[in-house]
Amino acid sequence: MSEEPRRTLRDTDWHGLALRAARTVRRLAPGSEWVSLPGSDRPSDRVARLLEEAAGDRPSAVRELGLAAVQVWQAFSRPGLAGGDVTILFTDLVGFSTWALEAGDDSVLRLLREVGAATEAVVTRRGGKVVKSLGDGVMAVFADTGAAIEAAAEACTAVSAITLDGYRPQLRTGLHTGRPRRVGRDYLGVDVNVAARVAAAAAGGEVLVSGPALATVDTARYVVRRRRRFRAKGTPKDLEVFSVVPRHA
Repeated sequence: MSEEPRRTLRDTDWHGLALRAARTVRRLAPGSEWVSLPGSDRPSDRVARLLEEAAGDRPSAVRELGLAAVQVWQAFSRPGLAGGDVTILFTDLVGFSTWALEAGDDSVLRLLREVGAATEAVVTRRGGKVVKSLGDGVMAVFADTGAAIEAAAEACTAVSAITLDGYRPQLRTGLHTGRPRRVGRDYLGVDVNVAARVAAAAAGGEVLVSGPALATVDTARYVVRRRRRFRAKGTPKDLEVFSVVPRHA
């Protein structure tokens, strides 16, 4: 290509009007929150990173439109888009509030960063999506319950390895499978509330799984113990909950 057409294309790519239009398209495209998740090896994330790296620090209408296309790709591959079942995972730290009162803001923020990074890395590696951070925990969704259980167990182990000024945090996790309503990037409904209640009943380092979630996996892959007398406001009276540990060869 001669220099003149090349210059014309470059000027168009950088032009303010073209940039504003491309950024508007990207802003309106579904899934903008999920582009280029750190550490992810999904094909769509690799494409997003290549687009970002190709343009460098320069503004680029082509890059914005390319990222918009990736966002749509990611949005239509997210669990729950078509109203199907998803497994919802909640995590939080046991005894965090009591420790935080004495630890001071700097230590609290450092711990939350480390716990968040460890948890999100495991969720992403196992194919889940972090929906939102909840201070000392996260809410995530998975298309596959087995992957969610593995992620929960791995996250508990990863967080237990963190030490800050002699304090070792303990993560508790709870899972439930259902059909929550997706609103924007969030998920709402009874199934979300059930998952949160299940997580709140877990002990440190424990993976609690509801009966509906456990029914979707091969239980031979796990050590399963039924939690007796489980009662929580906002959950079905007949809901069964199980403590689950993956069997690793």
